[in-house]
Amino acid sequence: MSKTLRVSVRNARFQQWETLLHNRTKRHRAGSFLVQGVRAITIAVEHGWTIEALLYDADRGRLSDWARAQLASPHIERFAVSAPLMAELGEKDEDAPELLAQVKIPQPRLVDLTTGPDWLGLVVDRPTSPGNLGTLIRSADAFGADAVVITGRNAADPYDPKAVRASTGSLFAVPVVHAASAHEVAEWARARPEQPFIVGTDEKGERTLADHDLAGPTLIVVGNETTGMSKAWFDLADATARIPMSPKAASSLNAANAGSVALYEAARQRAE
Repeated sequence: MSKTLRVSVRNARFQQWETLLHNRTKRHRAGSFLVQGVRAITIAVEHGWTIEALLYDADRGRLSDWARAQLASPHIERFAVSAPLMAELGEKDEDAPELLAQVKIPQPRLVDLTTGPDWLGLVVDRPTSPGNLGTLIRSADAFGADAVVITGRNAADPYDPKAVRASTGSLFAVPVVHAASAHEVAEWARARPEQPFIVGTDEKGERTLADHDLAGPTLIVVGNETTGMSKAWFDLADATARIPMSPKAASSLNAANAGSVALYEAARQRAE
């Protein structure tokens, strides 16, 4: 079993963990991120993600059976971290989390995704909010999507702690792929044996989502929170659909809500 190291001061290792939380560039350069919460860590382990290190509250009297089971792995670095430092890394005001995990960032690619006759994918175009991105990943998982594709060079990071928390573990259950542009995704989709029907969502779409057949291979595109879909997606999509709303509505749905409704409609059609 690997040796347990104690961290009780803001040493270099603690500063590295802080960097994984707050600095996107350095997080990806290091190739790992911190995971908070029992559910998220459990799902990450169940889905075979690489756990590089486990941090536990050194000041807690007795760890739970769950935590001790995670720490029993002989191939994972273990760190006994003082409660105040654990609370900071867990982004808690008071209580320190029992366990935190340092997890390796995978490198999935579009070409690694496999499609089929009932394949369902979600494109999130240039998202700016990590929380909205995490919520969309959670909805994709809930409604049976096979993959989430993020487009845009400066899009929100799915490994940002806000995104990870908002996904409530779904980040580890659904493949999440980044693509630089809409054209890259469209070219990949057109080359599939079963070409997915690409439907963009926009409040000015001529037809509603329910008027389109989403039961076959489908790729739903949700645009940026402020500007909606990029012009490239308007040009590349096979259709642009709207979500019907009450004429009394004061404003349109935000990106996370619109994407969730679109995924629900696809799931509803597939259940008929």
